[in-house]
Amino acid sequence: MLPKSADIVIIGGGVMGASAAYHLAERGGVSVALVEKEADFGQGSTGLCAGGIRHQFSTEVNVRLSIESIRMLERFPEEIGQDIGLKQIGYLFILDNEQDMAQFRQNVALQNRLGVASRVLSVEEIRARVPLLNLDGVVGGTFYERDGLADPHSVVMGYINRARQLARRPGASPLHLLTGTEVVDIRLSGGKVQAVVTTQGEIATGTILIAAGAWSGRIGDMLGLNIPIVPVRRQIAVTTPLPELPPDFPFVLFFGQSLYFHPESGQSILTGMSNKDETPGFKMGVDPRWTEIHLLAAMERFPLLEKAGLLSEWAGPYEVTPDEQAILGRLPEVDGAFIAAGFSGHGFMHGPIVGKLMAEEILDGRAHTVNIDDLRYDRFLRQDRDVREYNVV
Repeated sequence: MLPKSADIVIIGGGVMGASAAYHLAERGGVSVALVEKEADFGQGSTGLCAGGIRHQFSTEVNVRLSIESIRMLERFPEEIGQDIGLKQIGYLFILDNEQDMAQFRQNVALQNRLGVASRVLSVEEIRARVPLLNLDGVVGGTFYERDGLADPHSVVMGYINRARQLARRPGASPLHLLTGTEVVDIRLSGGKVQAVVTTQGEIATGTILIAAGAWSGRIGDMLGLNIPIVPVRRQIAVTTPLPELPPDFPFVLFFGQSLYFHPESGQSILTGMSNKDETPGFKMGVDPRWTEIHLLAAMERFPLLEKAGLLSEWAGPYEVTPDEQAILGRLPEVDGAFIAAGFSGHGFMHGPIVGKLMAEEILDGRAHTVNIDDLRYDRFLRQDRDVREYNVV
């Protein structure tokens, strides 16, 4: 049932919204409404992603987010009470030009300085690790064995169910978990949030957290803010099982081609390749032309795929910002508005820590477990900073 009011309304029930709802419920003292337009939580970008988790980023803030988030995922069954299918099979970035190789050497140096034991691999070391791959033109790569996979649905529902349990404690503040409820407007007065208007009615509130992924720009429009997040279609395919697939096959990513593979449901392969010419828009259907281009490239790099059939395929939106980094924290000009969106393809893996950071930002006045100043909205208002995340697929 739609509440008449809530201290905090979270817009979007993917991993960011679910994590924030849990962490706010854990802190207690505030009533929370989590509003999701789909029929269930985690059905947007979170539910359509590849499930990868990695420490291997090029900016310090993203490496720090990964360190904290992956620690939380490792503890998830004990702390949240939900198995998430965590498989730390390692992420292998494969590079086909010297410019990328030089950048990734710098990235590994940064990661090592921050305590991540990633390493640079020669072509010979890559060939020994994954002999089934075609390494023509490859100049080297990087690898870290604590990277890998987790199940997005299990993470989202783990947070939802645990938040619900916390809300049932004696004296706990109300928690409203709402699905099938779309936000259609934000009511403001004097530059301050007053209410969230939904398809089911209005919720009076002084604080909103925008966690709507690729749809976050539309919420910004309701506030009169230009939130620079655009949706860009990405596609994923899953093959029929391949008995020849070795049990230690890692998450493999041919960086220059934006082409990746990882084991899925036993001996199947999940594969994707980003279309760098894809235009922005909420295009949710599979592009059969790109399917052909993708699968031909996949078979060239991983010839074993020629023996597989196509089991399933789907498309979903990346939430892309100009520097391909997230926008986190308090928004300017509108009192009571916060955001956690724009992760540009790496949001799932950062969801656990970002939910905690948003609870800190809202309740304590500032996120403190990780310094998020490099990811605040006001970076787009400055002319002196252009730091992009290089490790984007």
